Amino acid sequence: MKHLRLSQLAILIAAMGCATIPELTGVAGNTAYAQEAMRAEVGKIVQQANELFRAKKYRDALGKLQEADRVGNKTVNETFTIERMRLSVASAAGDNDAVIRSAEVIVAANKLPAKEQLQLIQVLANSYFKANSFAKAAKMYERYFSEGGTDGSARQYMIQAKSMSGDNAGALKETRAEIQAAEKAGRVPSQTTLEAYAFAVQKSDKVAYLATLEKLVMHYGKKEYWVNLLNSVERKPEFSSRLSMDLYRLKLAVGQISKTSDYMEMAQMAIQDGNATEAVKIIEQGYKAGALGTGAEAARHGRLKDLAAKRVAEAKAGLAAAEAAAEKSTDGTALVNLGFSLAAGGEYDKGISLMEQGIKKGNLKFADDADLHLGMAYLMAGKKPAGVKILKNVKGKDGTAELARFWVIYANQAK
Repeated sequence: MKHLRLSQLAILIAAMGCATIPELTGVAGNTAYAQEAMRAEVGKIVQQANELFRAKKYRDALGKLQEADRVGNKTVNETFTIERMRLSVASAAGDNDAVIRSAEVIVAANKLPAKEQLQLIQVLANSYFKANSFAKAAKMYERYFSEGGTDGSARQYMIQAKSMSGDNAGALKETRAEIQAAEKAGRVPSQTTLEAYAFAVQKSDKVAYLATLEKLVMHYGKKEYWVNLLNSVERKPEFSSRLSMDLYRLKLAVGQISKTSDYMEMAQMAIQDGNATEAVKIIEQGYKAGALGTGAEAARHGRLKDLAAKRVAEAKAGLAAAEAAAEKSTDGTALVNLGFSLAAGGEYDKGISLMEQGIKKGNLKFADDADLHLGMAYLMAGKKPAGVKILKNVKGKDGTAELARFWVIYANQAK
């Protein structure tokens, strides 16, 4: 949760013109807000407090103002001037409770010009927030915006205040509205707002949670956002286990594969799918990362490495026959699979050509998989525009559409 610093309040107070009290005569406050005479006994005390304030003797200045509090039968103008002085001194002294007391009096007096009154309402809301008086803070933020306030940071504090005061429905409503307003205006919603919304809907609305995680990944790209997003999409009931290897590929691309078991499983799956060259690359990355080739299972890792190399040699020897068989097939699946295997191994042009032939032949059992893999192959080849165009047209509801969108996000973030 974001925390307010009292220095932030001081900036607002200074912006209102309350950083000091204008020179006072012995009988009246020489200020644009004071129209009534101020008695000499009150004016003298306030003038002395002002001098202490200018000398940065803030605690002494607050003590001096307490003398003015003891003067009886003060007029509204005298009270207003005293509190205005106290507000500046309390802010400089870091006394948030005193800031609240004075701001409450000044706001209630409604003697400031509209712009400065609005700024003081924000000061009071911020001060309530800092004091953990969240219900009061939420109401004062609402007043700030209802009277024309436009500070975006205040809206974030209002949302947090509503949440902390137990008004979760209100916080959720405001957060959703903030996101929609930003997007409508062509702005990226703030990271804080998106995080707050994701947290609020995490248990109640999985669709909204995933959509918000996707926005966080798209706009801010932090590793933990990727982790949460990919883990969440994998847990969706409709996510097909058929796409497990594709999910692994994306996790590897965004730096989520680090465990020995993940490298081993991913390499084994690649070999089983007929993508031995891809398996070799995965194993090499595992060795480079120190996840493979060490520990009690080092020998097992070596055997897997040897198996992958053997299968690569076998695939090369049988490539011409495999290609001929794929071309004779009544559907394009074999061509797509063979082409993707070649592309994943680095033979991009030939692989992409075979994949496109297979897609054109048609009769594919999983057409969305074919488009997903073709888009990925184009990205591997460094042909981002073509890859993104294809990926944006993947519509499968079994996880292929999500993976395609995530690859587009990754491609747009990759340097």
